[in-house]
Amino acid sequence: MARSYYAIIDVGSNTMRLVIYLKDKSGRLREVENVKAVARLRNHLLENGDLSEEGIRILITTLRSFKEVAGSYSLEEMVCVATATIRQAENQETIIRSVSNETGFDMRILSEHEEAYYGYLAVVNSTAVQEGITVDIGGGSTEITYFKGRKLIESHSFPFGALTLKQDFFKKDLPTEEEFYKLRKYLLEEFKSLPWLREKNIPLIGIGGGARNLVQIDQNLKEYPLAGLHQYKMKDSDLSFIKNYLFTLSMKKIQKVEGLSKDRADIILPATEVFHSLYDTVEADGFILSRKGLRDGVFYEQLTKDMGTSVFPDVLEESIHELVSDYDLNIKHISHVQHLAHQLFHQLHAKGLGSLKKNDWLEVKRASYVFNLGDYIDSEASYQHTFYLLANRTIDGLMHMERLRLALLASFKNKTVFKQFLQPYKKWFLKDQRKKLRLLGALLKFCYSLDSTRRHTVQDLNVASHDGVLHITLYCQGEWMPEEYQAEKQKKHLEKSLKRNIELSFVEREVGE
Repeated sequence: MARSYYAIIDVGSNTMRLVIYLKDKSGRLREVENVKAVARLRNHLLENGDLSEEGIRILITTLRSFKEVAGSYSLEEMVCVATATIRQAENQETIIRSVSNETGFDMRILSEHEEAYYGYLAVVNSTAVQEGITVDIGGGSTEITYFKGRKLIESHSFPFGALTLKQDFFKKDLPTEEEFYKLRKYLLEEFKSLPWLREKNIPLIGIGGGARNLVQIDQNLKEYPLAGLHQYKMKDSDLSFIKNYLFTLSMKKIQKVEGLSKDRADIILPATEVFHSLYDTVEADGFILSRKGLRDGVFYEQLTKDMGTSVFPDVLEESIHELVSDYDLNIKHISHVQHLAHQLFHQLHAKGLGSLKKNDWLEVKRASYVFNLGDYIDSEASYQHTFYLLANRTIDGLMHMERLRLALLASFKNKTVFKQFLQPYKKWFLKDQRKKLRLLGALLKFCYSLDSTRRHTVQDLNVASHDGVLHITLYCQGEWMPEEYQAEKQKKHLEKSLKRNIELSFVEREVGE
């Protein structure tokens, strides 16, 4: 089967990037190559507004290099887009013509609205956030949007970025206290000029390199045990701490900060202040990183052009289908287990057992899609693989804590292994939350045992309670001995979590019943 590759070149004010995507089995684009060049084109804008000859030379040389890398792939499509610096250059027609003649690329200059829109599109198609403010700080501009119900409501492009703020407010690489105070005052005034930004009490979602570096610094300082940056959440106190921490360091020490790219060392402070000032203006309830940004937004538009809408109906559902496809999971088997798990869960809930709440069912259902998917790699160590794969893979639509909970449920084997997986994250959960997760994992594992041969032999079940003992009647069609063996073996985990003995009765389902 031929592989479909797509490429995009993003000509930014600070950096230029070439990203190659592979269209996977589920139809989503997976990044397979990411080449970055720190061109700092913004520094080559002359006083008359033209991009200098040196700036154009750097642009062309970098694009030629990208073209050579892209040439090793058989591409379905190549897109080249440019943002603030080329947009603001007075000689942009000359630049476009030079790029076309020297490289063959048809460079598209994005408007301020388009740049903001693609950032918004990337966020709503890769997170489950329903209402939020996005911020993408580049070298020469800062794009901000407000969306509600996943629909774009407002957008604005400020004519400043990390490079221009540094140039306009700092005399040297590092600011004095007075310079930093003036920068913050200026930013707060700019943000407060937009009434729709004030006192929103919703997530602030950061896009781009500055936000990514901020999160990487935070994770390194905390020795964060989970992998991945996308959908990582920080608080106001985290932003303040990092800002103050960086402010106390020399440039030499800033360049050595774990998680910070050396080429961003001199612009991380203005970028951090943009996020912090905007956070305060919005009175945000958290700062979330979106690793998906402008480049992804451009391709989301391409992928959905036949759908009538550029916004995916359900981000998490798309991600689950991607996992099912990637690991060749049996959807008929999953659906049948879900049917049995739904009956068992709701009958236990109706009897007030296990402190179950209606919302807990959503977690069980979600985990049922990917239960024990590590079997794809190695059946002997399937639970370890399941936990590792789910805990350390970005799953669009799930925040980090939700992803960890999913991994704990889908990898449930027994109490000992559960506690072993949970150990690095034990402080993240209250005791009752740990108990609940163990119960839900045991319930799911038991229901999978009821379809161990994948013949849908056990068709329905009924739960009754007598004298403190749970009696589960399982209505079958066909020979049930393998299922009975597995269920008797697995029920002990459910018994321990519910603190009840369980008696199983397998019976033939009457015809027409």
